[in-house]
Amino acid sequence: PFFVNRGGLPVDEPTWERMWRHVGRIHPEGERGAQRIRGAADLPKGRRTPSPGATIPIPSVPAFQPSTPIPERLEAVQRYIRELQYNHTGTQFFEIKKSRPLTGLMDLAKEMTKEALPIKCLEAVILGIYLTNNMTTLDRFPISFKTHFSGNYFRHIVLGVNFGGRYGALGISRREELMYKAPVFRTLSELIFDFEEAYRRCWHTLKKVKLGHCVSHDPHSVEQIEWKHSILDLDKLTREDFRKELEKHARDMRLKIGKGTGPSSPTKDRKKDVSSPQRGQASPHRRNSRGDRRPSGEKKPADSKAMPDLNGYQIRV
Repeated sequence: PFFVNRGGLPVDEPTWERMWRHVGRIHPEGERGAQRIRGAADLPKGRRTPSPGATIPIPSVPAFQPSTPIPERLEAVQRYIRELQYNHTGTQFFEIKKSRPLTGLMDLAKEMTKEALPIKCLEAVILGIYLTNNMTTLDRFPISFKTHFSGNYFRHIVLGVNFGGRYGALGISRREELMYKAPVFRTLSELIFDFEEAYRRCWHTLKKVKLGHCVSHDPHSVEQIEWKHSILDLDKLTREDFRKELEKHARDMRLKIGKGTGPSSPTKDRKKDVSSPQRGQASPHRRNSRGDRRPSGEKKPADSKAMPDLNGYQIRV
């Protein structure tokens, strides 16, 4: 990592050259890929090689009608994430700490939409959560991958989604097959195996998979995202055991949602705390009737009329 721009805005020519040299070092196609992009004459308007003073259009945040089906909304969210483009530079534009509460991460996502800078995979996951918060019938959970290639380990993360019992994913990657997956997979294991096959085509060996629990739809929640509820080491699991562990995690998520033990909104918590007098406590008459039940042999007060009648002063709320 290094400071890309030290001269402020507009970006000066030496800074652009230094950035392009860095792209040539880290791009999968090397210097050839950078030169191909810079020399292209048929790029869409506004997407040509940046130059000092050039303006780049900001992608529009998707807006949906209430009748828009969830699969179409997911495609629109993925298009928006893709339009922001992958961040190939060695710098990190947005500082993301996984320990931050959900409300803090959602504030960061708003900043991402405002700045419209290129993003990496973790930033795409945060954006995916932010842009799908109003899709309450959609379950979202993080999926992390650790792979091995040419003596090095690589890490990647996507946002798993479940709608109507079908699994898919949102995200961004250098590779087309390692980000968006339409929600068409019948089981979680089918989705993960599809990612594994995509990695195999890229000559990567899948080593570990980390699965989180479902993320709350409350943007003001102060709870933290559970990033790695299940950690599956493929070197220690057989193929069948790997599949069973994936389905066990999917079953745990369904049970957690079914029991209502997942992250809930503060409004719902407050409603739960306010209980009805009829349900939460017995009425004064019932309390008095229980008090009249004395053990056999206990003497009754000599003068019951001398006891003040407090029933008339009971306050009902």
